Amino acid sequence: MSKLTMLTAAAAGYVLGARAGRERYEQIAAGARSVARNPKVQSARKQTQAAAAEKAKQAASTVSDKVSDKVGHGDSTGGTHAAAGETSVPQNGTSGPPLS
Repeated sequence: MSKLTMLTAAAAGYVLGARAGRERYEQIAAGARSVARNPKVQSARKQTQAAAAEKAKQAASTVSDKVSDKVGHGDSTGGTHAAAGETSVPQNGTSGPPLS
């Protein structure tokens, strides 16, 4: 964890937990805004967002591939499954297990 991240987290924790009053809160908030406006921080934020978006695309592609493989080859249990939206109804015409 970088020093900047650590300081930001510490400041946020202090702001959330402090009972120093509104004046101290305003001082801390002004400092946080100043840090947020820093070009290095903005650049790091953009890089992080881009990396997260790329990882999300990769994850979606992996999940899609796995689902396609599973659907395309059937599952390995050998059982039958109801199609999406269908429900399984007992053959005896009741809506639940047989009563004894």
